[in-house]
Amino acid sequence: MLAAVRAPQPGRILAAATAAAVLCLATAGCASFNRAFGKREAVVQFQPDTSVAEMMKVRAACSHLAAAKPEPIPRHALKVDMPYDIRYEVSQASDAQIARLQQCLERFPSVVGIDLTSPSGA
Repeated sequence: MLAAVRAPQPGRILAAATAAAVLCLATAGCASFNRAFGKREAVVQFQPDTSVAEMMKVRAACSHLAAAKPEPIPRHALKVDMPYDIRYEVSQASDAQIARLQQCLERFPSVVGIDLTSPSGA
């Protein structure tokens, strides 16, 4: 004797599809959340009287290093309104790569400090 096969109820199909969609969104949300909180930066600080041209020279000179890429300068930033620091994204950089970045930056007398930061402030 053959067992009767029932068609799934539309309500159950909708509930399963909704649960799958929520799970996908939650997973994607967690991934982007983790990626944002895993971001590390090297923030280069300059002497107060450093010109924008000198800051750009330093940025360009040290932008070739692997895993230490300068963050883009906002398009709306005016030269007279430049930030007093340059930032490098170093989330994927090893300690050796960060050391090479520091060596490159320290060649310039206008650089007074380099801070490694993460969104947690550490």
